[in-house]
Amino acid sequence: MKATQRDFAGAAKRAAAQCRVFFFCGPDEAGAAAAASRIVELLDDPGERVEMSGAMLRRDPVLLGDEARSGSLFGDARHIYVRANGDEVLDAVGNLLVGSGDACPVLIVATSATDKSRTAKLLEKRDDALVAMFWPPDLASVTASVRTMADAAGLRLNGDIAERIARAAGLDVRLAQSEVDKLALYLDASPAAPRNAGAEALEAIGAATEEDGFMPLVNAVLAGDTRRIPAELHRLRELSLNPVGVLLAMERRAAQLAQLSARLGARRLGDLDRGAKARLGIFWKDERDIAAQMRHWRGRELDRLVAKLVALHRALLANSQAAELLLSQGLAEIARRAARR
Repeated sequence: MKATQRDFAGAAKRAAAQCRVFFFCGPDEAGAAAAASRIVELLDDPGERVEMSGAMLRRDPVLLGDEARSGSLFGDARHIYVRANGDEVLDAVGNLLVGSGDACPVLIVATSATDKSRTAKLLEKRDDALVAMFWPPDLASVTASVRTMADAAGLRLNGDIAERIARAAGLDVRLAQSEVDKLALYLDASPAAPRNAGAEALEAIGAATEEDGFMPLVNAVLAGDTRRIPAELHRLRELSLNPVGVLLAMERRAAQLAQLSARLGARRLGDLDRGAKARLGIFWKDERDIAAQMRHWRGRELDRLVAKLVALHRALLANSQAAELLLSQGLAEIARRAARR
């Protein structure tokens, strides 16, 4: 079974009931992770969560099948959540499929993999597996997702408020879900007791603003503004910003630059009309920063940037205790590279 972000919402309930292996891939890691969380919510009894890494399963391809077919300590239900990179889990998934006996649900979020990867090809024609591909979202689709989240939480909000939440979250559906949850808690909203949510309530919960968010650091790094980096890294520590969240914002901007580079060719950003810019998620406040960043990151340099961010993401997940230090070092290297250009 195959799906994309366009039809995943409609297929999720059937997939949760029918499938035992779920492979979420594509450039939008945030969307893939959110989809995995949605499947867990839809499972009849998700039970205990067992987390594994792709590197672990690459070293021991038999482990996934053994773990999926073993019972929990008290015989309760369980599911396995795997964070992988590319085709790291190919052999492990192959061993899982050929094993005998009932297995618990296995959900795999595979950064850098696509629906053309070998793991996806292994699963896509099976009735008991789902392969879902997620592309970087645009503002309209995330705004629509925010309204769906709000309906489920018992919030009534208009399109302007939904769009503000989408922008504040940097088009990351996981951060947007967190804002919706905070807003519902603040207003004591529920599906049984819906509440209206306006700008006043959104400001009261401290929704992320440009000053409180990730983008000042992202813009300084990608523009090669090395003078601003120390102050931005200090702000990161003071506000306890999540290093992985900062890196996800970097990855989304890099993906946006790649989209723009492919769309523009030899043209300039200013050659696009307002509608084309909106479809690519360019807010007027961000246009100057994006135009400056495109002068630093084009062609082969942009490919190197994406590869650097993927490697840095992998390092952060492998060593969470040193994530802040690793992020600071990685961003400083990227900023120096941009400054030289």
